[in-house]
Amino acid sequence: MKIGIFSDTYFPQLNGVATSIRTLSHALEERGHQVYIFTPSDPRCKHTQEEPNVFRLPSIPFVFVQNYRAGYICPPHLLMKIRKLDLDIIHTQTEFSLGFLGKLISTTNGIPMVHTYHTMYEDYVHYIGGGHIITQEMARDFSRMFCNTAMDVIAPTRKTEHLLQSYGVTKPISVIPTGINTSNFQKDRFDPREILALRHELGLEADTPVILSIGRIAKEKSIDVVIKALPALLEKLPEAKMVIVGEGNEAENLNALAHSIGVGEHIIFTGGKPWTEIGKYYQLGNVFCSASVSETQGLTFAEAMAGGIPVVAKKDECIENIITDRETGLLFEHEADLPQLLYRVLTDTALAQRLSAASMEAMKALSVETFADSVEQLYQNILDSGEHPRKIATPIIPLVIGAKAAKGITKIPRKLVRRSRKAASELFAASKDSEL
Repeated sequence: MKIGIFSDTYFPQLNGVATSIRTLSHALEERGHQVYIFTPSDPRCKHTQEEPNVFRLPSIPFVFVQNYRAGYICPPHLLMKIRKLDLDIIHTQTEFSLGFLGKLISTTNGIPMVHTYHTMYEDYVHYIGGGHIITQEMARDFSRMFCNTAMDVIAPTRKTEHLLQSYGVTKPISVIPTGINTSNFQKDRFDPREILALRHELGLEADTPVILSIGRIAKEKSIDVVIKALPALLEKLPEAKMVIVGEGNEAENLNALAHSIGVGEHIIFTGGKPWTEIGKYYQLGNVFCSASVSETQGLTFAEAMAGGIPVVAKKDECIENIITDRETGLLFEHEADLPQLLYRVLTDTALAQRLSAASMEAMKALSVETFADSVEQLYQNILDSGEHPRKIATPIIPLVIGAKAAKGITKIPRKLVRRSRKAASELFAASKDSEL
């Protein structure tokens, strides 16, 4: 099969979507499929290091989220190249500029489209004008509209499936958990001396109890809940430290919060780290802790568990298939219980070892092979059905997203803006067709 994956986020950005795409694309390529990834350009990318199957589109900074890019135009030569690839199936992974490009190519060429729903956007509307411009209801309507244009929607968890059904998504939903390559995180992959050197580099001793957070530093990740648990924990375990690995626009606020409650000296912000080093950073932790309930699949939990790091997390449906309370991790419902749970894991060696062993065993079931098997079978079922989206008569033209906003920045010709708006209008109209 020739598969086109369209996503507004990919490496070097560090998040679950990028990880999921790389995991899937590599697994499918190993099975003999040709996979092409279309994503916005990123100034941090060096062309010499780029994967040959990754196509970068012109982009501008997405002002609401630090280090994120928004694709705004698809050059004609790339559109022609995409046509010549003769794709069998399109798999969109986000719902914005590149997602719409994938949708447009699907409908203008009659190529079946699958969509993976990664993000609960109703939890993210605060990024746009503090939630006053786009409401949660608008986010739900938008998600329903986009998902109903696909032939099948992949939901990483039952929680996501139930959410989409509540939105009014009527297209088939396939629950396929994202697999992880456990070898990237296994303890025996890392030399203890290397981990000790990294600890010393961050000002940590070999026996310093470390609470770890890895991922995007954002409001909906509820890292503040973990920070607020530190004063009570430090009363019993004053040598404990928290290491926060990642980047995001909430880092400054969290740093201010930490100093305001007197725990600033116990928190280390490392900033974002390359994907190739993330496995090593997991090994810094004696416990991985997250209070987020905005996840759709909880990949960081799975990565920590694959690395044998005990997990303490807030109870949520998204991690029911990953963590079993008091067996493969510890769950809390009330924030007041968090300090005691962290203290237990950090001081009870037998408990930590039991959770670690059970976690690593549980993650064997969340394999890349199972993930790839399921997605590959879904693709094949759709192709075997012979169904194709109804073609839009409008020919493919350079696609401009947010043309009004981009116009002043990029000086896009007015004629191109008008044509792009017309194409977008037809796309939205076609999205309402139940046969699409």
